[in-house]
Amino acid sequence: MKKRMILRFKRNTVDKPIVYRLVKDYDLIFNILRANFSPRADSMMVMEIEGEEENFRKGMEYLKTWNVDTEPIEQDISRNEARCVHCGVCTSVCTPEALAIDRKTMKVIFNYEKCVACELCVKVCPVKAMNVFFD
Repeated sequence: MKKRMILRFKRNTVDKPIVYRLVKDYDLIFNILRANFSPRADSMMVMEIEGEEENFRKGMEYLKTWNVDTEPIEQDISRNEARCVHCGVCTSVCTPEALAIDRKTMKVIFNYEKCVACELCVKVCPVKAMNVFFD
């Protein structure tokens, strides 16, 4: 199974090898899509986590023992192709580069696999072509 998850760390856990243990003890593969850590404040990480369903369940239970809040990303970003005018404003705020301009066609390309559902593109799109939908 593969899921995108938001992990919220309390400030007393940011210096612990918690994510390392997901790999080592629970045989989970992860890809960090976005992270914001601060040594004196609560922090968060958006991850894509993959592995056997039982290992995934055990890994999520392990995170609870460290008081790490987890929530699946139950929202996705989509683009209404009919509305999009390919102005490129969305590409300026897309840190993971899920939205980029194809220099040959000058059209905005949306790579869903890179999207971390941060919703910044939704906020800046002048024609409201970018939308959030929930699973």
